[in-house]
Amino acid sequence: MTFSRDTAGVYAIAPTPFHPDGAVDYPSLDRLIDFYGEVGVDGLTVLGQLGEAPKLDQSEALEIATRVIKRASFPIVVGVSSPGFAAMRSLSDAVMDLGAAGVMIAPPNTLRTDDQIVGYYAGATDAIGKDTPFVLQDYPLTFTVQMSNSVIARIANDNPGCLMLKHEDWPGLEKITALRALEADGAMPRLSILTGNGGLFLDFEMERGADGAMTGYCFPDMLVEVVQLSREGDRDAAHDLFDAHLPLIRYEQQPGAGLAVRKYVLQQRGILDSDAQRKPAGSLSGAARREVDYLVRRLASKDGRARIA
Repeated sequence: MTFSRDTAGVYAIAPTPFHPDGAVDYPSLDRLIDFYGEVGVDGLTVLGQLGEAPKLDQSEALEIATRVIKRASFPIVVGVSSPGFAAMRSLSDAVMDLGAAGVMIAPPNTLRTDDQIVGYYAGATDAIGKDTPFVLQDYPLTFTVQMSNSVIARIANDNPGCLMLKHEDWPGLEKITALRALEADGAMPRLSILTGNGGLFLDFEMERGADGAMTGYCFPDMLVEVVQLSREGDRDAAHDLFDAHLPLIRYEQQPGAGLAVRKYVLQQRGILDSDAQRKPAGSLSGAARREVDYLVRRLASKDGRARIA
């Protein structure tokens, strides 16, 4: 299974389940994979920022990727981001041999100029192989690397494996429109555009030309339905469903708290045994948990999927 320039739908970003002592919780990981399949995602991305990849050692990262690839019945993208190319090459080669659909590469935060960014992705392509499909992650809010439309076009033109953009610039609606215009003018090849940022702007991103979502919101089943409704042209229904979830989506977007909220809700949904993050990490206060519970109860009056313990 792989992805292409025309891939559409929802590629959920999977958190890494941990026990309270910090060990990887593999039974919860199995349930999580099965859950994503049951709600109809088109693919899954592991070992991203939401997956706490920087807190894993190389053997843990490979073991998690192996388990997910073997268990899932849909394409798996594996994050292989690294400041250096040796670790990137090693993990990429291993997961592609296992059957991954491709890899995702974020820029290191040391890159500042356009030429540095373009040069880094040229080096990444040399490391993983020009035939390995990869997702270009554009997330300046976290990585502090500003990728202009022209830089993205240069990377797409220079690297045949660059098939997908994980679009997380903010504000970013005009960027999607501009990139689609560059494609229409023949200035760059088409990229599948899947959007992140917790789904915060998914409703209008779809209307601007996005193909779907690649994010970790704790109700991926909602994301699947919104993308489907948008592609079918049922604008009001898509916005109505999205609007019902917007208060919880907004709450998730708090810097430093988003992953804690997502894991807490997934625990309440019976998928994770614990909402633990690996240290160093924060946790939700009692007040925050009560606020999330309130938001979920309010959501349940509009979307039955939120009727959870």
